[in-house]
Amino acid sequence: MNLPERLKQYQALIPDEIAPEVTGRLTRMVGLTLEAVGCPMVVGERCLIVGSGLHPVEAEVVGFDGDRMFLMPLTAIDGLKPGARVIPIESAGQIPVGFNLLGRVINGAAEPLDNLGPLEPNAHIPYNGKTINPLDRAPIRESMDVGIRAINSMLSVGTGQRLGLFAGSGVGKSMLLGMMTKFTSADITIVGLIGERGREVKEFIEDILGPEGLARSVVIAAPADDSPLMRLRAAMLTTRVAEYFRDQGKNVLLLMDSLTRYAQAQREIALAVGEPPATKGYPPSVFAKLPQLVERAGNGLPGGGSITAFYTVLTEGDDQQDPIADASRAILDGHIVLSRRLAEEGHYPAIDVEASISRVMPHIVSPDHMKSAQKFKQVYARYQQARDLISVGAYVPGSDPETDFAIERIESMKQFLQQSLQDKSTYSESVEQLSQVMSNVPAGEVPPAPAETPLQ
Repeated sequence: MNLPERLKQYQALIPDEIAPEVTGRLTRMVGLTLEAVGCPMVVGERCLIVGSGLHPVEAEVVGFDGDRMFLMPLTAIDGLKPGARVIPIESAGQIPVGFNLLGRVINGAAEPLDNLGPLEPNAHIPYNGKTINPLDRAPIRESMDVGIRAINSMLSVGTGQRLGLFAGSGVGKSMLLGMMTKFTSADITIVGLIGERGREVKEFIEDILGPEGLARSVVIAAPADDSPLMRLRAAMLTTRVAEYFRDQGKNVLLLMDSLTRYAQAQREIALAVGEPPATKGYPPSVFAKLPQLVERAGNGLPGGGSITAFYTVLTEGDDQQDPIADASRAILDGHIVLSRRLAEEGHYPAIDVEASISRVMPHIVSPDHMKSAQKFKQVYARYQQARDLISVGAYVPGSDPETDFAIERIESMKQFLQQSLQDKSTYSESVEQLSQVMSNVPAGEVPPAPAETPLQ
């Protein structure tokens, strides 16, 4: 074969057009916001910034102004300098999923944190999932066993429901989530630890979750020292992984601790790119992002899987009117309030049954169960109203039959609401014990409960 023929043969292997590598350069850095020019990218696209450091810095496009792109780093920003190269990443946007993820701990970028080797996923899916038409979702008609007696009996959870755990710091949110993880009847548990202390992440996995709970769980962790964008992505990744298992027909329990840290991460990003604060320092985009995240959970198509979600909401200073707490309460299907007063009294889990409600409970429990729960709340509330009088000795026994009955039954009711960390109470056991506690309520002694509106 002569030279022209050989060249012609090799020419067939060369593509007709070789796409040039488009790179930009870094022009400005203020706080955590980076500005780049010369590199046209869309919002949400990722890139690498090659500076003088040992490793390039990964960043994501969060906004633009004319030809200037606003970037937010995902990793540490060591080694950056003016004029550093900005290289788009074409493969970004796909996340690894599959049943091999069970028992693994990953970060917001879907990278392993547990030193157990690569993930070995079954498939890769787009970062942004398909939105389900709300009219196509299966209605919530079945109860779900979470293993907590107070929740199963008084605040029954439906399969596909989204609830909020409202509490201040140190009241027992993480312990309650750990108990649910171990005791739940769900097939798979997805745990998102967003913006918590790094020490808490390790303690939650080793002490609270344990090997048994971890074996059927996927943990996505983004501690407080991660960048705000990494915390934001971790929350979205948690939801996306749960969606994958739901599409496989599994009943998924999604636990996210916490929704407040997610909102704070979005606030940091929005303020950094120049969005004005609107409500107590929170920009409007925060309140737009919350329902976009929460609404992704819930039931899938009829006959398919479901995502039952618990989101913890921090009420700083035990303020229930915090803007994030208020917005979350409005978009969730119920709220469970943890009381600091109960926690200080040694009452665990410190669930305030008076301030808590499950909006789907009338649709998923029997009429007898609903009646017993209403009676319990009435008797418990009657005691709390007369508590101060009783404690100072101002109440005279016999003055009010309902109060007398509440005083008589309060100890057994408190005992019923308390539960140790190792004690599992199934749904049927919880309902039976509730019926026993309220079995000797004489007819007419407790007034009938007002009719509960299904849509609260």
